[in-house]
Amino acid sequence: MSADQPSGASRRGLMSRLQQRLTNGADGRPHFVICGSDSLVYTLAEELSNAGHRIRITLVVPHRLRANVPDLGGLRGVRVVRADRLDESTFRAAGLAGAAALALVMPDDVINLHAALCAQAVEPDLRLVLRMFNTGLGYGVRKLFDDCAVLSDATMAAPAFVAAALGEPAPTHFRHAGRTMYVARRADVPEDHVVCSLTSSDGSGQVAVLPADPAPGEDRPTDLVLAEASGRPVGQAVAARKLARSARRPRPFRSTVRAVRAAMNRKLGVAVLITLVITVLAGAVLARTDNVPGGFWTSMYVTLLTAVGSSDVEVERNGIAQAAQLILTLAGVALIPLITAAVVEGMVNARLELANGQVRSGHTDHIVLVGLGTVGTRTLRHLNDLGLDVVAIDRDPNARGAKVARQLGVPFIVGDAASDDTLRQAHIDTAKALVVVSTDDVTNLQAALNARAARADMRVVLRLFDDDFAGRVQKAFNINISRSVSRLVAPAFAASLLDRDVIVTIPVDRHALLVAAVRVLPGSPLDGAVLHQADRPLMVRVIGMSAADSEWVDWSPDRRRVLAAGDRVVVVARRAGLRALLEQATPPVAEDHDAA
Repeated sequence: MSADQPSGASRRGLMSRLQQRLTNGADGRPHFVICGSDSLVYTLAEELSNAGHRIRITLVVPHRLRANVPDLGGLRGVRVVRADRLDESTFRAAGLAGAAALALVMPDDVINLHAALCAQAVEPDLRLVLRMFNTGLGYGVRKLFDDCAVLSDATMAAPAFVAAALGEPAPTHFRHAGRTMYVARRADVPEDHVVCSLTSSDGSGQVAVLPADPAPGEDRPTDLVLAEASGRPVGQAVAARKLARSARRPRPFRSTVRAVRAAMNRKLGVAVLITLVITVLAGAVLARTDNVPGGFWTSMYVTLLTAVGSSDVEVERNGIAQAAQLILTLAGVALIPLITAAVVEGMVNARLELANGQVRSGHTDHIVLVGLGTVGTRTLRHLNDLGLDVVAIDRDPNARGAKVARQLGVPFIVGDAASDDTLRQAHIDTAKALVVVSTDDVTNLQAALNARAARADMRVVLRLFDDDFAGRVQKAFNINISRSVSRLVAPAFAASLLDRDVIVTIPVDRHALLVAAVRVLPGSPLDGAVLHQADRPLMVRVIGMSAADSEWVDWSPDRRRVLAAGDRVVVVARRAGLRALLEQATPPVAEDHDAA
């Protein structure tokens, strides 16, 4: 065990103190404080208030919130404190002393870290949940605090957009208690490696999430399953085939054509073409008038020499020949500087385009990614890791992911994705998917509609704030997938605030499935219940359990086993299912402590 990690006894002490806060807060209700300024602060507060727990929630937000944040007054029973600086005085005013947990979900890593240090001065035994984009910094931050969870909304949401863009399960995998698991199609996995079913389809387009396992002999090859990686799993071979299909294939001829097109200025090219046409016509007239012997080669010889000025004045020629000779000589005088200018400009343009990553092979069947903020940057890295050809768009040349795009050699277009011209520069008509993840809903929707107009069969993945609006847009405009990032990640943040160990978030269809380890508390409905009572098809699937005071996980537990206080149940659950399971694992709060 690392010296930076708390010992088992220390960890149990922290948990007991937190549990005391959860059950013995003021008014018998634990107090949770959430600090943020964007849509996640609203969605997280909504998730907690709808979780079914008797808790108090205080939001600390700046006076000016981002435009896409709904009215916080619509959250019933939630106290709102306005403050532009997260310091000790702000936290004392928010009642942080004695609180059970604090969530810092500001969209700035440094602000969250500074606020965490200030909060520790107000309440040393506080549980902290921090939102951080920089995962490397996050690993270091966790060592500064005894009870701290660091989550990245971008890291959790990006696989969902990747999966939607590919139209197949993203390479989601995780390791827990010595076991590595991944998402795959049932047809690609040996039956003895399947842990549980994640989705099933009835053939009519209806998809069931977390269904019961199929009966023996029932064929459901399109199901998504959670599978165990053992040795060299089939999943690696499947991923290898996917990479082979999706990898960038070199196309030298197409690269040359693109380089020439990039090198040529349109107006200059037209001028060169007109001059060449005049030269050829005048040369043909001159050769025919003078009856030049020797055929085509001699005609070209006379024409070219005349064009470059190697001609003598011949007053005895007829008027037509003299006119042709004059035009040809003048055209030659214009042609030489035009060709020189075209070569120079072409070399400069080609060098600039290549340096910016704009001239690339394989701009067919590529993915156009709009928005290089936190989520867009993570999505870009995922797509690039899969070997997919990506063209990125952002209106800000200094966007967070702009430097990453240049480092990876990904073509980066600075422009408004809602404009048809910008989408044409990204070769939207030959792309296989459009992923729009900017923070502007209007731009996202306009870009999606323009792309669908350019190609009706294009796969479009759209980020919108409101989950209900996203679902309606998906149906009304025939968008393949519409997602809300805050809605995808809020369950994981809420579970971490309640001190439930969320291991990973799995994107499935428009849902986010949570893999979590839920502890059975003394006096809860699950204390003394049979394990199979925690398993609910379509809501919660039990995949393992560990006994109290043991780190070993039984991945094939007897479903008839009786649970005891301190046992941890490892599950795959939907948000509502996890909330229901948490209620089962938590003792009911007495309404009247003084009742005889």
